[in-house]
Amino acid sequence: MALARYDKFRRLVSESFSEQTSALVDEALVYAAEKLGSAMRYDGRPMLDHAVQVAQIVIQEVGLGRNSTIASILHDVVRVGHKQLPAEEFLALTEEIRTHFGEQVVGITVGMANISGLKLKVAKEQAENFRDLIVSYSEDPRVILIKLADRLEVMRSLDIFPPEKRRKKSWEAMNLYAQIAHKLGLYAIKSELEDLALKYLEPKDYDHITHKLEESAEERRAFIAKFLVPIEMKLRTLGIKYHIKSRTKSVYSIWNKMRKQHVPFEGVYDIFALRIIIDCPVEQEKPQCWTVYSVVTDFYTPNPKRMRDWISIPKSNGYESLHTTVSAEGRWVEVQIRTERMDEVAERGIAAHWRYKGVQQGAETSEQWLSRLRAAMEETTHSLAQRFDAKPASGEIFVFTPNGDLRKLPEGACVLDFAFDIHTNLGAICSGGKVNNRSVPIREVLHNGDIVEILTQKNQTPKSDWLSFVVTSKAKNKIKAFLREEQAKHTRMGREELERKLKNWKLALTVDEAVNYLSKHYKLRLGTEVYALIATGKLDFQTIKDILNRHLSGEAEEERRAAAAEIERQKQAVAAEKAEKRESHSTDALIIDDDISKIQYKLAKCCNPIKGDEVFGFITINSGITIHRNDCPNAKRMKENYPYRVIEARWRQHSEGAFRVTIRVVAADTTGMANHITEVISRELKLNIRSMSFELGKGGVVSGTIAVEVPSAGAADTLIYNILKIKGVQRAFRLN
Repeated sequence: MALARYDKFRRLVSESFSEQTSALVDEALVYAAEKLGSAMRYDGRPMLDHAVQVAQIVIQEVGLGRNSTIASILHDVVRVGHKQLPAEEFLALTEEIRTHFGEQVVGITVGMANISGLKLKVAKEQAENFRDLIVSYSEDPRVILIKLADRLEVMRSLDIFPPEKRRKKSWEAMNLYAQIAHKLGLYAIKSELEDLALKYLEPKDYDHITHKLEESAEERRAFIAKFLVPIEMKLRTLGIKYHIKSRTKSVYSIWNKMRKQHVPFEGVYDIFALRIIIDCPVEQEKPQCWTVYSVVTDFYTPNPKRMRDWISIPKSNGYESLHTTVSAEGRWVEVQIRTERMDEVAERGIAAHWRYKGVQQGAETSEQWLSRLRAAMEETTHSLAQRFDAKPASGEIFVFTPNGDLRKLPEGACVLDFAFDIHTNLGAICSGGKVNNRSVPIREVLHNGDIVEILTQKNQTPKSDWLSFVVTSKAKNKIKAFLREEQAKHTRMGREELERKLKNWKLALTVDEAVNYLSKHYKLRLGTEVYALIATGKLDFQTIKDILNRHLSGEAEEERRAAAAEIERQKQAVAAEKAEKRESHSTDALIIDDDISKIQYKLAKCCNPIKGDEVFGFITINSGITIHRNDCPNAKRMKENYPYRVIEARWRQHSEGAFRVTIRVVAADTTGMANHITEVISRELKLNIRSMSFELGKGGVVSGTIAVEVPSAGAADTLIYNILKIKGVQRAFRLN
């Protein structure tokens, strides 16, 4: 290959680096030309021309060193190999590059190849995720910096590309790469990417603004010259060394402001900014910048709302400058005050920042600022939109759908997590997936950049063991909700079937008593488990009938007593646990005594709380404090609408008192039913009956209410339990 084609570039390399580096760069040029062969760009020029121009940007405009320059020259070699070569041949290629040019060059080029392999979908809502994904491939910060240089060269040459490629690359430049350049402090690259992208995305608007800028150029120059006269005279008098740049606002910035503020070109007042750049030692930077600020504001009135001090506290990407906007002849003028060092950092980002630390240009300098950039990337915790976020939050991966949509998931997420992330219904019937066209099970863990397709089966339903391997809260919550719904359905179906069978068998048992006994018999913790076994056909009714007949005939009297005792023990344990919890509550809680007449509170009639119920106090406007049960029909409304009037309350544990409770009873119309009920209440439980009324219903059933005085909620539960044991009683429950 004739190196003469790239003599201009080689001179730049020899001026910037050592002879040894220049020789290595020449070797890279020859190697790349050999590997790329006759590969051409759209305009017929060698593919290597692009790589050389990228390397030139990397040296001149980004400020990177030897390894980055060589990686830029070789990046198309690795990209093409990554795309076209079988795995073994690609590994051989990277090993060859590693031998000739070093480990770092291989790492950078492979990182760039990964980014080039992404199928970026043009969609605004995806932009932030794609930016994070691009940066997630850039463990070495140089990868993303060289990628920015690569995209800048492409945008400068965009005329050679077909129309459909121009629009796609312009959208990516504006929404992805320009945003990353901004966060890295590469403002010149950011502005150029945006302007070039706008030229192809909105050509009419771009031409209109550039035409307006040309029309007003002469008038702006005259205004600036007049504006600067008193400032320059004063600066020369003070002996400050400086020079002034006039910077016209970028076409994209003007277009964006016109669009957001709905104003014409003439309505954008800060079309240009003046930059006063001071030449002084580092120790004099702050005082001299503030001196210049004082000079400017002596002659022109500043707008205090548009004062920006990035000298005292620089931006996280190293940017330092003093900005003020002043009024002159009825128009606003932005003035930026900074030193030569600050200006270099502002134009070329963090790379320039380290060159001013007093260290010679070379490997040591490069390592310093790369370490700083790497640290800054690792410190960030969220997306690029927040601050200088050159790396997504740790523990995140980015996964594609087959049509190019991007999903962000936590590290360790599996195919099932991905399915639920797309849609709940898809997750519920997920039976597996394809990852990069490879069939995998639902628990397959995903990795960054995977393309995932979900496979489904109509008869698939969520299983409880799914909870053991999903990691996203969305998947866990949806699976739990489905399992709860299934359990509720089984409970309803099982109870209905058991009630129907008990009626057909004409057994003198309530459904609750039957379930309590069956739970004890099968050593199940909850009655809902019995219902689930019935609903799913795992308990046959003939077996159930035999067990219940033994229970009623007296053969299982011992088991019956044990079951009743166990139920009572569990109730007492629950009551004791509730009492313990209430006692452990804050001492600020309202203590409800048995003699409520001494304190300004009363028991609410809407829910009639009794000792043992979980309660709260509610401050009324005219009636003091009313005590409500936590499950009161009005509780939700009061707590949501008047949370500041709700107070914690609990019953005094060692007090005696009587509370009225009303029990609803439904029973068969048999002789002596009322006597049986009153005997249980008065004789067995020693409770006072305040009122009792029953009426005959249809089908030989009587129903009615009994008002009884009880000392606590636990006593009310015991009362209901004993009433249910009476032969012929079908239902008994508390009304209030």
